Amino acid sequence: MAILGSIIKGVIHAKDVFSGEPNHVEEQKNVLKNLLESAKNTQFGKHYNFKAILDHEKQEKKFADSIPYFDYNQIHETWWHKLHDGETDVTWPDKPSYFALSSGTTGKSSKRIPVTDEMIEAIRQAGIKQVFALSNFNLPTDFFEKEIMMLGSSTELKEKNDHLEGEISGISASNIPFWFKGYYKPGEEIAKIDDWDTRVQTIAERAKDWDIGALSGIPSWIELMLEKVIDYHHLNHIHEIWPNLQVFTSGGVAFGPYEKSFNALMGQPVTIIDTYLASEGFIACQMRPETTSMQLITDGGIYFEFVPFKPEYINEDGSLLQEAPALTLAEVSLNQDYILVISTVSGAWRYLIGDTIEFTDIERAEIKITGRTKFFLNTVGSQLSVNKMDDAVKHLEDTFSTKIPEYTICAKRCEDGEFYHCWYLGSDIKQPDTTEMAASLDSFLKEANKNYKVARSKALKGVRVTVVGPETFYDWNANNKKKGGQVKMERVMNEDTFAEWEAFTGN
Repeated sequence: MAILGSIIKGVIHAKDVFSGEPNHVEEQKNVLKNLLESAKNTQFGKHYNFKAILDHEKQEKKFADSIPYFDYNQIHETWWHKLHDGETDVTWPDKPSYFALSSGTTGKSSKRIPVTDEMIEAIRQAGIKQVFALSNFNLPTDFFEKEIMMLGSSTELKEKNDHLEGEISGISASNIPFWFKGYYKPGEEIAKIDDWDTRVQTIAERAKDWDIGALSGIPSWIELMLEKVIDYHHLNHIHEIWPNLQVFTSGGVAFGPYEKSFNALMGQPVTIIDTYLASEGFIACQMRPETTSMQLITDGGIYFEFVPFKPEYINEDGSLLQEAPALTLAEVSLNQDYILVISTVSGAWRYLIGDTIEFTDIERAEIKITGRTKFFLNTVGSQLSVNKMDDAVKHLEDTFSTKIPEYTICAKRCEDGEFYHCWYLGSDIKQPDTTEMAASLDSFLKEANKNYKVARSKALKGVRVTVVGPETFYDWNANNKKKGGQVKMERVMNEDTFAEWEAFTGN
């Protein structure tokens, strides 16, 4: 009998029974108040008079009226650059212990996002909250004795001046609680290997020594790791070496496009649990099996605001117009995409994280990610969000009986002077009929999106499809950024980047 597993599961269940349902709106009010109190004497807090906001009877409205929206470039150029010049108390008391490096999906150069000790603790608490939520998923007792493979960036952080730098997954993994280290794989030594290929090769060589019950990471890189393990040990599927694998905690991107290719590597079904950990903080995680939506972490170090995702509020570069209205959690509605705006214990204020979300259950504060503000394809009025593109790709997978884990798209003016949606699909399909695939994409999107249908009758001439191997996308990332970790493929490219992409693919 799994005695330790029984104890852990019992503790988790007891915590769940006695904790009760949270009031997310009240938690958010308290978070905002605590953020303002903590930062009122910083340079930022004095500049925007946080004390006056704290004294106001409607703190949320006064806060929104007093402080502009910031994207990374704006807050870095105005405020965060001072941290690299040795200044303290800039947007948060003292100075950050870490900087999270993130090129995200839209640039080659790394952003440097402050990560304070308070944020490390907030991420740790959010992780614990997710562990406690496992009691809702009806997992067997012995699952709680198995090891967890967390595949992120290297935990070998680089020391620079008076702080450490690395990607957020590496920073988080380097700060795991002592009691968790016995469960954590690939372990500290392997996790410090900076070169992705070497790290994955080492994991493959050691795989038979571990009893993995759960995986955690970005789907595309988890798949590559699993393929390496399967190939190295000449397996049919991953459950031949890790028979107790039962959970995959997916994060960073929507899991939907990877579902078919991921399941092809499994020997039996696994439970998929979505998480939303960004370089700026732990945003949300899935708390119950009845839904694939994630619950916002409303009692941690992040205050959320929501701007309706409408073309009239968005500049061409994906930034927000300052007059765009921001709603609180108490004011949102269903069936509306929102641009996510956050303020955090790392000194990000009214910060555009770049994602769009939709509420699926307001009372539970449950959301799903619907896309990226910069991946909103509206060059010729088509108004396509990433979730609509994901749905279209899933339609292609079903129609043509193939797997398409990666894709990218550009609204490109072609040789006849007309605009086309040019899709590159990552698939191993043999002798693809790209004309038929383009027609199927076009037909699906006309049915799914009225704005797209209108655009197709006017400025958007048609759809073109090119099929390349999925490895092309991984090689592109390796060439432009790096392999593994938090690296994600850009779903929408501008014409300049797309020209580089086509040159890279030889098309």
